[in-house]
Amino acid sequence: MKNISGKRIALTLLITGLSGLTHAQTLKALPDFPVQAITIISPFPPGGGNDSLSRVLAAELQTIVGQPVVVENKAGAGGNLGTAQAARVKADGYTLLMSQTSIIAVNPVMYANAGFEPQTDFQPLTQLTAAPVVFVVRAESPYQTLNEYLLAAKNKTGGLNYATPGNGTLSHLTTARLSKQVGVELTHIPYRGAGPAATDLLGGQVDMLVTSPSSVESLVSSGKLRVLAATNANLIGVFKNVPTLKILGIENMEVVDWYGVFVPKATPLARVTYLTEAIRQAMRAPAVIAKVNQGGSEVIASDTQAFVKKVGDEIKEWTAVVRTSGVKAE
Repeated sequence: MKNISGKRIALTLLITGLSGLTHAQTLKALPDFPVQAITIISPFPPGGGNDSLSRVLAAELQTIVGQPVVVENKAGAGGNLGTAQAARVKADGYTLLMSQTSIIAVNPVMYANAGFEPQTDFQPLTQLTAAPVVFVVRAESPYQTLNEYLLAAKNKTGGLNYATPGNGTLSHLTTARLSKQVGVELTHIPYRGAGPAATDLLGGQVDMLVTSPSSVESLVSSGKLRVLAATNANLIGVFKNVPTLKILGIENMEVVDWYGVFVPKATPLARVTYLTEAIRQAMRAPAVIAKVNQGGSEVIASDTQAFVKKVGDEIKEWTAVVRTSGVKAE
């Protein structure tokens, strides 16, 4: 009996040790990398989804690479300013770009000169997350459903407005497509990020905000904002029971918003491989998965080859959408 008990204890200790090994282990560093702090450029202001995910990643990544990982917000021009700066940094692996669908796939065709060429200037590392686009109003809003909002916009002189994190963002294009499809004119109010837009929504300056789930999760959880709809069905956390556009009778509007990490194109292959594996390991940490899921997104942590294909496909798709929608940079 004593021997059996001892074996059980030993087995328990072994299982516990193995379960914590993946999270606790550090990735073997290259002979010359990294030896200094790594910077993640977030091309939007603090408070939005891009910034939030950058900070979640930075906190976990530094435990893996053994060096400080800091986030720098370089906002402006719908994400173009910080992205253009990231394209011009030294290609040594010490500066990463946190980017997303709207910047990589939309901005280059929306703007006459975005300041960068995604497939020429950047090497994709890994797609971090995927999520729908959500439509939210403040808790005191008279609109209980998206259909109520659209009906009010149709019947009200001057219509209604909606805010987005910026002109040409996925949120903007998605709502422009929706507006055209249902035959209702809506006034777009672009902001420099989801944070400032959410502040004005709470203050009653705008009627609705269209953005990523992670940008508004805390406000939805606290009851300050109410979600009217989402673009597709991969819904998690507080967004789980939100009606999709398809359920509301609006077809062909499945839109996935993703975040991913990039480095300058000339970054050495060994460092690209190292960083990709380090970031994927960080994204698989239980605490990171929990935070991402809480924000309404799912963790992808793709390999580089899959993400390169994803970026190419998204650029083709959204180039066509921009050209047919008639939306232009303001």
